[in-house]
Amino acid sequence: MVDHIVDASEPRGRVDIRVGVGRRRRWSVETKGRIVAESYAPGAVVSEVARRHDMSPQQLFGWRKAARAGLLTLPADEVPMFVPVVRETGEDGTAAAAARGSGAITIEIAGTVVRAERGVDLGWLRDVLRAVKAAT
Repeated sequence: MVDHIVDASEPRGRVDIRVGVGRRRRWSVETKGRIVAESYAPGAVVSEVARRHDMSPQQLFGWRKAARAGLLTLPADEVPMFVPVVRETGEDGTAAAAARGSGAITIEIAGTVVRAERGVDLGWLRDVLRAVKAAT
């Protein structure tokens, strides 16, 4: 018994048929780095970048994680830029810095000032900076 008959006389839409060995593709390290750098561009959306390159967003997030861990290098001209360091000297120059106990740094984030002395625990400083960034 036939429950439903399909009228195939009219076109129904586009169908893509992929023929080949399988879905697995081999990406070169350079291509991975270029795609990851594209995903870090200002205003870029990871899922849109992944769709443009016919891959899943999860795969691209995995590559981004590998890049942060140093396992994948980004092209030199597309590496995300860091904030420049501004070094200030007082009226007395470096002598005043030596008298204050040189080696201390001052970090200003959105109006909040964090001062770190030489020998500060880097893990603790990282946590403090993340907390300040989250609060602003």
